[in-house]
Parts: sequence; structure tokens; C-alpha cells
Amino acid sequence: MSAKSIYYAACQAFLTQRIALARAEMQAAQDSSNTDTKSSAGDKYETGRAMAQQERDRHAAQLHEAQQLLGALQKINPELASDTVRLGALASTSLGLFYLSVSAGRLATSDGQEFMAVSPAAPLAAALSGRRAGEEVLFNGKPVRVLAVS
Repeated sequence: MSAKSIYYAACQAFLTQRIALARAEMQAAQDSSNTDTKSSAGDKYETGRAMAQQERDRHAAQLHEAQQLLGALQKINPELASDTVRLGALASTSLGLFYLSVSAGRLATSDGQEFMAVSPAAPLAAALSGRRAGEEVLFNGKPVRVLAVS
């Protein structure tokens, strides 16, 4: 397994876990709505069902977003080498390690190596796009050096 494959797998595991959690939360909200019984308070019943439906809809949106991110991730070939910062590249910079893939934030590999999974559209990724090891860019008025790209 290549080094990038380890970062790819960490992103995939994160998104798979997010999908499972969203599905479980949707089911819990649906179950809550289904078990809500009509009370003598009248409107309380309808309010409870509406709130459960809103909760279910919120988790459905989270599920959809996670599924879209997973679909975007699956279009990346982690075995492709790169000498410039671009989609699918692993960039070591003076700010840390960045895997240009999907917007998942700070993650860790199975061996505990922390990195940032960022979308190529993220401001820092856009600033670094096309750069090679040894090059430097200004980001938010501060220099950021690309140490290595794979």
C-alpha cells in the first residue's frame, strides 16, 4: 500500500463512519416520530412529530453530503504520483500535511499520523495549486513553503 493510500483510506473510513452515523440518527428520529402518541394536549403531539421530522430531514441532508463526498473521493486514484499540488496530491508544507481530496478537516491515519483532508477549492489548497516542492506562496500574508509533494 502506498503512503497516499493510507491517507485515502483514512478519508474513506471517516466518510463511511459519517454515513453510518447519519443513517442511524435518521432512523432514531423516524422511530421517535412513529412512537410519539397523541396526548390530551393536542398540539403537543403535532409539534413533537414536526420536530422529529425536522431532525430526520437534517440527518438526511448530512447523509446526502457525506455520500457526495465519498463519491468525489472515489474518483481519486491514490496510486497516481504527483509532483505538483493538485487533486489527489499529498503535500507536506510548513503549515502541516495536506491531502487534497475532500473537505473532511483534521484526520489521522491508522498509525496516528495527523493530516488535513482539504478540497482543492479550499483557500490554502487553491493558493498552493500547481506548486512544487521547494516553492513558497503567501497565504494570509504569511509565507507557506511546500516541503514535499507526492
